Amino acid sequence: MNLDISQISASLQPAVYTHDLGKCYQLYAQPKDRLKQFLWRGRRRYYRELWALQKINLEIMPGEVIGIIGRNGSGKSTLLQLICGTLTPTCGKVEVNGHLAALLELGAGFNPDFTGRENIWLNAAILGLTQEEIADRIEYIIDFSEIRDFIDQPVKTYSSGMYVRLAFSVAISIDPDILIIDEALSVGDGSFARKSFNRIMQLKERGKTILFCSHSLFQIESMCSRALWINQGQLMAEGDVKHVVSAYQTFLDRSVLATSEQATAPCEDVMPADTPSAGGYVSGHARLDKVDVEIEGKSSRDAIVKSGQSTVRVKVSFVSDPAIPCPTVAVTLHAMDGRMLTSAATWEDQVTLERTPNGAGQISAVFECLPLLKGEYLISVYLLCEQGIHLYDSASGVSTLRVQQEGRLQGYFAVPHIWRIDDGK
Repeated sequence: MNLDISQISASLQPAVYTHDLGKCYQLYAQPKDRLKQFLWRGRRRYYRELWALQKINLEIMPGEVIGIIGRNGSGKSTLLQLICGTLTPTCGKVEVNGHLAALLELGAGFNPDFTGRENIWLNAAILGLTQEEIADRIEYIIDFSEIRDFIDQPVKTYSSGMYVRLAFSVAISIDPDILIIDEALSVGDGSFARKSFNRIMQLKERGKTILFCSHSLFQIESMCSRALWINQGQLMAEGDVKHVVSAYQTFLDRSVLATSEQATAPCEDVMPADTPSAGGYVSGHARLDKVDVEIEGKSSRDAIVKSGQSTVRVKVSFVSDPAIPCPTVAVTLHAMDGRMLTSAATWEDQVTLERTPNGAGQISAVFECLPLLKGEYLISVYLLCEQGIHLYDSASGVSTLRVQQEGRLQGYFAVPHIWRIDDGK
């Protein structure tokens, strides 16, 4: 049997490789300082340096799905842009082996005066497709975007949703070896969000290399096998996704800076617990219809709960397109500062939801003898796809639990335990 040595060595090449990669920006206090810097030609410094990224060493092999986590401004997007080639490194090097597509700023290269069709030709060429390849794929791109009726109109007349749909359709059509996703697993809404999510999952199942940047630690842990944690431009941790996510969560919890995104996370998209939303399902989509929280059988959005005694029931009703797989449900308990204390999910407990023929369903999560210690807590509910990754809908902060307790125990939970007298044996 003849072996092609070049093919073997190529297969062992990293999909992405960086060595001492760094990016530094020069910040000037005022515009005239730029001219001074030019005239003095480096003999004096009229700027200060901001290192967005420092000494990043990575080796990402083909087929790996890598999660990138860190706070806003930590350098995650800078790293992705350096890998994509839209930024030039200040020092070090980056090598990419394979065809790359990036879902960063979708549609950033569109010409607003060109039609959708013309922008397909332009962007697909920029992404590396030949004229023949574009001609073969353009009908697929138009069909996938679901805006055929407007494809020959200038994109400046498009809504933001149409704009993003077209940009995503072009980016995903090139069948990349490496896919870079910044902040979102899917784009648009309704059926298109589900379709775009499915397309990304297909690439994952086909062994494509994926770099996924997100603030959703849940999605990172669900999607990825390895994670990178970046903080203030430096690589803090790299390795097994569970270990890195755990270390990052501990860092957030211990941080003296209570970030605004943590404080406000459970307060977005609040849906009244006793008010059903109007209308039916959207094609390819699912949504929460009603969330009701009962304490000892009585509905309440602001309830007094007795630690270790009260039973809390979270009733969730949803509607969905009967053509899609049945959704899953998750319920989370948060501290008032936004930290998630615990969660329950139907897919983790292997509970299969049931729906009526028109796609409606209902399920309850029951917490008996709730072990929370004194304090105030928030309940949030999430409706996700059958894999528990793609988020259809959420109802955050639907109920506040005001827990009262006897005794002086401190903390969030009363953990079951026993005391044994040590007799020395």
